[in-house]
Amino acid sequence: MPRASDPVRLYHDGTKHHFNRFARSLGYLDWASQPRPFRRFAGAPAYAVYPRPDAAECAREVGDLLRHSLGLSAWKRFQGSRWSLRVNPSSGNLHPTEAYVICSVAGSPAVLHYAAEEHELELRCEFEADAWRAATDGSDTLLVVLTSIHWREAWKYGERAFRYCQHDLGHAIAAVSYAASLEGRSVTLLPAWPQARIAALAGLDRDEDFADAEREEAGCLLAVTSGPVPLSLWDADERLSAAIAAGRWHGRASQLSEDHVQWTFIDEIAEITRHVLSAAPAAGPPKLTDNSLTSEGGGPAASEKKLAELSKDLVLQRRSAVAFDGQSSTTRQTFFDLLAASMPDAGGPFDALWSTPRIHLALFVHRVTDVEPGLYMLVRDEATFEPLRAAAKRDFLWDRLEERLPLYLLARGDCRRLAARLSCDQDIAADGFFSLGMLARFDSSLEEFGPAFYRHLFWESGVVGQALYLAAEAAGARATGIGCFFDDPVHDVLGLRGHDFQSLYHFTIGIPVEDSRLTSEPGYAWE
Repeated sequence: MPRASDPVRLYHDGTKHHFNRFARSLGYLDWASQPRPFRRFAGAPAYAVYPRPDAAECAREVGDLLRHSLGLSAWKRFQGSRWSLRVNPSSGNLHPTEAYVICSVAGSPAVLHYAAEEHELELRCEFEADAWRAATDGSDTLLVVLTSIHWREAWKYGERAFRYCQHDLGHAIAAVSYAASLEGRSVTLLPAWPQARIAALAGLDRDEDFADAEREEAGCLLAVTSGPVPLSLWDADERLSAAIAAGRWHGRASQLSEDHVQWTFIDEIAEITRHVLSAAPAAGPPKLTDNSLTSEGGGPAASEKKLAELSKDLVLQRRSAVAFDGQSSTTRQTFFDLLAASMPDAGGPFDALWSTPRIHLALFVHRVTDVEPGLYMLVRDEATFEPLRAAAKRDFLWDRLEERLPLYLLARGDCRRLAARLSCDQDIAADGFFSLGMLARFDSSLEEFGPAFYRHLFWESGVVGQALYLAAEAAGARATGIGCFFDDPVHDVLGLRGHDFQSLYHFTIGIPVEDSRLTSEPGYAWE
């Protein structure tokens, strides 16, 4: 009998990078078909939102949330080229993620598309107020739909692009969560909503609105609340979907490229993972299991420290490093603080996730004072410790480094060349304080929740990455995600066989080397 994970394995294995070949892509950049960086909906009324000076006061909370999660953080210029950076990072700065907000504005419920370039909301749909009041129990809840335009990533990365779109969604989930926490609100991912119904909420299934435009793939639905999530939303209330479908719609999506390459492998994995989770909770979010590998004095203290450091200025200053100096080191305490920020009990964005942790960190430590260079493992959930140790090489040490973190020394030695080699020969993986690979508990997760959970594994890795990004900024350092790595060689180094654990994402932190040739401008002229 075929395993539930087999269709996912076909895509996952088929998009791995190997020493002798990379995952299938065009092999060059077709600049003539480069996607435009911003989507707009022609004919949809657009409204400026806070903190734009001309914004309406009624959209203040929504505008502030979007500004500090998905808005522009800066513009860069070099010679005749100019490009934007955003609060949420993206593979290749391509930004496949689009966002839609469902909320009540001036007493009328609406579906609105976020136009990041101008920091505006485009009115896509007006719908019946009674359905919105029933769905939200009259609370001040707002919903955020995150979607992906696969073509934006596939233009550069080919078949591996679906992975990168899911990474970016995870980063966006965390970015929205951090921005909400700055306003005293919380974010919850609603896993019971199938992709088809999420698509209907955002109007992605309206063929007439995407006649010549690239289609968007429904990603996830987030509830932003100041209290518990209404049960009708948690249970994927059909009345809300029906009311929005029957609403008054506006606008047609802009086309990003005139020419396209069709990557059917991406279409296939999107379809395979589009169905509802086979074991999604249906009556409210379950509590995460206590992580007994984290002792008192660890996670909660680190969480309070991190929340105290989080600010609007910090999220706006986040950048992806392009190169590190290859010389600077960090302290043992800062190293532990950075790792503590990635733990599931660190609060913040991890509260948005509903499942127990599936992502663990294999660390290549290079320059940390009073920490030996070598290979380490951060086990983010105690239930995975024994399976992971049993799956890895038998001669690993598994010496616990200190009490407050489940961090283990596996092998001593200089692993800079190894880290760079595994990350597609990129020096940035060797030139920082440390780099890491995010290992997912793969087969057992897919067997428990079905193929749809493949997306969730990448989302969790993106959430971990966003936590590390902001922790690095708070520590006076900088980070960057690495999507290009040689998959199975990573597993070989760790002694992993089969698909029990799979490397999904690499990451690195250090002191950046700034490119003085580039000039910077604020994200928005009014700032």
